[in-house]
Amino acid sequence: MIIWVVLAGEGLAAVLALAPNVIDGGRWVFFGLASLIVQWVLLTTLGCLYLLRHRLAGVRPPYIAWCSLLLLVLATWLIGGLLWLLQRSLVPTAPDHWMMMFLRLTGIAVVVGLLGLAAFQNHWRTRQLAVKAKQSELEALQARIRPHFLFNTLNTGAALIHQRPEDAERVLLDLADLFRAALAGPREIPLAEEFALTRRYLEIESLRFRERLTIHWRLPDTIPDVLIPTLSVQPLAENAIRHGIEPDPAGGTIWVGLDVSERWIDIEVRNTLPPRPAASIGHQVGQTSVHARLQALTEGQGQLQTHQENGTYIAVIRLPAPRRADDDPLSRHAERAESQVSTR
Repeated sequence: MIIWVVLAGEGLAAVLALAPNVIDGGRWVFFGLASLIVQWVLLTTLGCLYLLRHRLAGVRPPYIAWCSLLLLVLATWLIGGLLWLLQRSLVPTAPDHWMMMFLRLTGIAVVVGLLGLAAFQNHWRTRQLAVKAKQSELEALQARIRPHFLFNTLNTGAALIHQRPEDAERVLLDLADLFRAALAGPREIPLAEEFALTRRYLEIESLRFRERLTIHWRLPDTIPDVLIPTLSVQPLAENAIRHGIEPDPAGGTIWVGLDVSERWIDIEVRNTLPPRPAASIGHQVGQTSVHARLQALTEGQGQLQTHQENGTYIAVIRLPAPRRADDDPLSRHAERAESQVSTR
């Protein structure tokens, strides 16, 4: 990044040195001075971004680009002010001359920053479209519900036909719903519907594992009305079964919870780990797919985080909370006007 910024700064200095109003004999001198000023401005901007890296860690990339533009203008003003102080102490110059120079530096910084911002916005949109296309190919190639799960479910249903026909019917109906969602392709569904699909999957597995599997649900009375890529929570539950419950002869526990705040919606899938960790952690194709689809749906805000804590494996899907009507200034103004009218 530093190399590209330095090269871009030298290119800008060369363009300024080739301007028609520069005297032919002084172009190299002007190029040297322009390179010095441009490089100080750009490196100061990079330094400020580095110092703010922790605060900008959770900010969407488009907003970081606007912040970079603001820092570029501020760095231009800072370097321009330092040059003015240095020049004033050495050679007195008319204030109007420095005012025009200051405005020119600001204009150059704004124009160059806007061009870079436009290029970044185009790159960001292209990247999001590429992610969606790649995930569509991945969804078409990979089996969202593995064949061994299909065979195990059919065997479970066959074993329950004579002894517990109602449970066998429920298994087949749940399996039909899961495959209907899987074959529908990549799309967005309400969060409540995704929880329903995950519940059907866990009900099928609970019939197979019986007392070896314990499931705890922690959901609020009202599920937020947000969209989520189909089969986003179900793969997390499937990973919990495959890597946490299935390898452990004693079984284990799975917790599915939902936490809602003013800004975020956190979906947590937690499972116990076997005493002896498995030799292979898998290819993590499902988690990679979920993370990429969340990024594409939420324009970089949504994400999937995983970690281990106290003998449990935790996967958390974070989605931006829907904007409430009372957060809109126009809505608040309309409510105040309506309350004043009703009071009168």
